Amino acid sequence: MLFDNHGRPLNYLRLAVTDRCNLRCFYCMPEEGIQYLPKKDLLSFEEINRIVSLLAGMGISKVRLTGGEPFVRTDLMQMIRRLVRIPGVEELHITTNGLLTGPHINELKSLGIKSVNLSLDTLDAGRFKMITRRDEFHKTMDTLNQLLMADISVKINAVVMEGKNIDDIIPMVELTRTQPVEVRFIEEMPFNGEGSHYKKLEWTHKKIFSHIKDHFPDIAKVDAPFGSTAEKYKVAGFKGTLGIIAAFSRTFCGSCNRIRITAQGLLKTCLYDDGVLNLRDLIRAGSSDDELRTHLMKAFNSREPDGHAAERKRSHAVNESMSTIGG
Repeated sequence: MLFDNHGRPLNYLRLAVTDRCNLRCFYCMPEEGIQYLPKKDLLSFEEINRIVSLLAGMGISKVRLTGGEPFVRTDLMQMIRRLVRIPGVEELHITTNGLLTGPHINELKSLGIKSVNLSLDTLDAGRFKMITRRDEFHKTMDTLNQLLMADISVKINAVVMEGKNIDDIIPMVELTRTQPVEVRFIEEMPFNGEGSHYKKLEWTHKKIFSHIKDHFPDIAKVDAPFGSTAEKYKVAGFKGTLGIIAAFSRTFCGSCNRIRITAQGLLKTCLYDDGVLNLRDLIRAGSSDDELRTHLMKAFNSREPDGHAAERKRSHAVNESMSTIGG
């Protein structure tokens, strides 16, 4: 087992394999997009494999591939085939917007992908186009249906945004009536390349829950796995479940079991920190595995107690794109 300096177990890696994305979501980046890094600045296939192998040997057992959009990386399936064979990697998960995922679903199933988190903020095609700035709703919905048909565990990630998709909250809950999915409502964060859209976040986790309970009074809390960012709920008689993630309020930091590595190899021991270690540069400078382990352990043993403390130590205000950080 791997622990940080606060006694929290670390067993979960969120690994961004690219900073590129084929959508331009309101809560993630400006309409004109962001300045993408040159390919040479991103982690290579070989560097990713080495980092995951090293961390798996230290105690990381769960890996989630994120982006940007992972499937815009042309060698992604080749990478997945390799990662699932790494000793110690017990679970491999993927977060995707679904636009390019469909053709790979059967192979993902055969490779034993544990689950897919599908970014879907609305069930309305018009609002989808407004939020993502792309007219691709049908592709994401096709992917959702294919994933369900393939019996792959699906979580739908919906960022709750004032003036954008509030009318979708109840229809999204209704989706769990007949489908075995977990719909997760996420507080909006200021990781959009511009900074916060609001002077004060109105749609907090408490308000989201209250809104749902007003429509579904028999909603009840259910157990969630240790380290889960979501408070988990179920409406009586419904097939699926609900989750509410206090991503901005940061109420779950005391049990946080995850680390992040960005597409350029920057280790983040908290979503809100400024990056604490550049693994890409260490690897390219010729560091041995033992040297990398030493650097990693030093970072894990200097982890901030929560996201608020991590944000206070930043050199600048939170304003980078989630696509750059790794979703």
